[in-house]
Amino acid sequence: MSLSIANLTRRFDQTEVLRGIDLDIRQGELVALLGPSGSGKTTLLRIIAGLDWPDAGSLTVGGQDWLRKTAQERRTGFVFQHYALFPHMKVRDNIAFGLTVLPRRDRPSSPEIAEKVRELLHFLQIDTLADRYPTELSGGQRQRVALGRALAISPQLLLLDEPFGALDAQVRRDLRRWLRGVHEASQTTTIFVTHDQEEAFELADRVVVMGAGRIEQIGHPDEIYDHPASDFVARFVGLTVELPVTMRQGRAEAPGLDLAALPRRAMADGPATLFLRPSDIAVQPDPAGPFHVTDVASTGALLRITLQGPGDCRLEAEVPRRTLDRLELGQTVSLRPEAGRLFPGQQSPRTAAAPTPISAFKEQRL
Repeated sequence: MSLSIANLTRRFDQTEVLRGIDLDIRQGELVALLGPSGSGKTTLLRIIAGLDWPDAGSLTVGGQDWLRKTAQERRTGFVFQHYALFPHMKVRDNIAFGLTVLPRRDRPSSPEIAEKVRELLHFLQIDTLADRYPTELSGGQRQRVALGRALAISPQLLLLDEPFGALDAQVRRDLRRWLRGVHEASQTTTIFVTHDQEEAFELADRVVVMGAGRIEQIGHPDEIYDHPASDFVARFVGLTVELPVTMRQGRAEAPGLDLAALPRRAMADGPATLFLRPSDIAVQPDPAGPFHVTDVASTGALLRITLQGPGDCRLEAEVPRRTLDRLELGQTVSLRPEAGRLFPGQQSPRTAAAPTPISAFKEQRL
C-alpha cells in the first residue's frame, strides 16, 4: 500500500512533538525514520499504526482516510524492540495469534491458519523452533518470531520500532541482511524507526531524517551521506569537524587549508562553515602550517590526530597509518579536505538546530 501524510502535527501539553510532517511512501518501499531520541519518529510511527492520533493533518493509505479507522481496522503489522511475545505460547502459537483474533468473518479456518504458520516458519528459516517457548530462544530468534507474527495477518503496512535495538552488534548485522531479503521477497510496504545511521543506510530504499519534530531531509542513503541538506543533518551523519571559511566567487578559502578539491558553490561571498568528516582530511607536514599536532593515537589501521589551529580551532583527523610519516607532538601541518559540505554563515554547534531535550517529553510507547 502507498501512504501519504500531509501537515501532520502532534502536541503533548506545551511541547510540539510533530511540526507539520509531509511524507509520501510508495507501494513496496522500505523507508527508515532516522533521528535522535526526541525527534518525533516513534510518535509518527504510532500515529500510522493507530496507537496515537494527531492534532491536525491527514493520513491516507491506499487512498483511504486512516484517521477514521481504528488500529484493528488498519491491519498493520507492528514489531517492537522488545519482541512482546507471549511467554506462555509456543512459537507456532505466537505467530498464529493475530489470525486467531481476527473478526469471525475475516478469520481463516484452523487448517488454513496452520498452513500459514507453516509457510512463515519456513520463510523466516525458523522451522525447527516451532514448538519452543520464547524463553528458549535467543534474541535474534525472538525477533524473527515477532516478525512472523506481524506478517501472518498479511498487513497493509509493516511497522518496526527499533527492531534490533536490544541485540548485540553481530546479531544486528546478520538480521539486517536477513530482513532486507525478507522485504524483497514479500514486497510489503515497510517503515522502521531507528537512531542507528548504519542500520538505516544499509536497509532502507529511502531515509527520512527527523529532528525536533520536523523532517530535515528525505533521500537515498548515498544522497544524504554525500549531500546533507542542513547543518543538523550534516552533524547527524558524521560531519563532526566544523571550520570557519570565507566564500569568494564560489570558492571557499581559509588560512592553512588547501580547499582546491572542493567544488565551486553558488553561495554569496562572506563567512561560511565547512563541515567535514575526520576521514576526509588529509594532513600534510608543513613548517609554515597554522595547525599543530597536540595528540596522535593509533588504532592499528588508522592514526587519529588531534590538531589545534588559529582562533582556538580544535579538530580531529583520521588517516591510514601507513600513508603518513611519523608525526611529532607540536609539529606544524596544513590540511587538505578531500570532501565536505558548505553552509552559509559561521555556525556554532551550541546554536545550531538541536532535538528537543528528552526530558521535555517522552515519546509514548507500548
